Amino acid sequence: MIAYLLARWLEWLGVITTCLGIWLTTRRNLLCWPITLAADIIYLIVYYRTSLLSDTLLQVFFVAFTLYGWWNWHRGVRAEGEVRIQKLAPSSAVIAIILGAIGSVVLGFITQHLHAALPWLDAPLASYSLVASYWQARKHIANWWLWIVIDILYVGEYIYKNLWPTALLYALLVALAILGLRSWSQAPIEAAS
Repeated sequence: MIAYLLARWLEWLGVITTCLGIWLTTRRNLLCWPITLAADIIYLIVYYRTSLLSDTLLQVFFVAFTLYGWWNWHRGVRAEGEVRIQKLAPSSAVIAIILGAIGSVVLGFITQHLHAALPWLDAPLASYSLVASYWQARKHIANWWLWIVIDILYVGEYIYKNLWPTALLYALLVALAILGLRSWSQAPIEAAS
């Protein structure tokens, strides 16, 4: 057991920081962003080592979205005294879903040519994770619905790739997304943007 934990220490550190970051996100606490940034970097390394190239690239984008989310939430707290949830306009939702589909196809072709593991499963999950991350940074409650679906599918992918701590993490993320959905549903809402 000790040998297993030592061999997977970075993955376990990623599990811990991700859970903490997402839990803080469900609470709309600004500390979620620096902790999530650390988790993004840790998982960039973990995914690269296991040839999940879409997820590796996804972590690069997560770093950018994390920095943007941190800035956007901080700006909202300064202006309003708290993080307020924003409504997602239906037209924005449709555009995001279409962009997620386009990203899935493009990323799937690219990673297939790079001989990535599971390119046609990993690519859509990565692409729609970007959509969910953007919605989260913009404080749209819809991010939690999308994360629930994505995280359930990721559990299966990580079990298949023998990333058991990460599969467990994503099972926990499903529960945290449900918690986030409940918590954000009770939060103050500002006008759509």
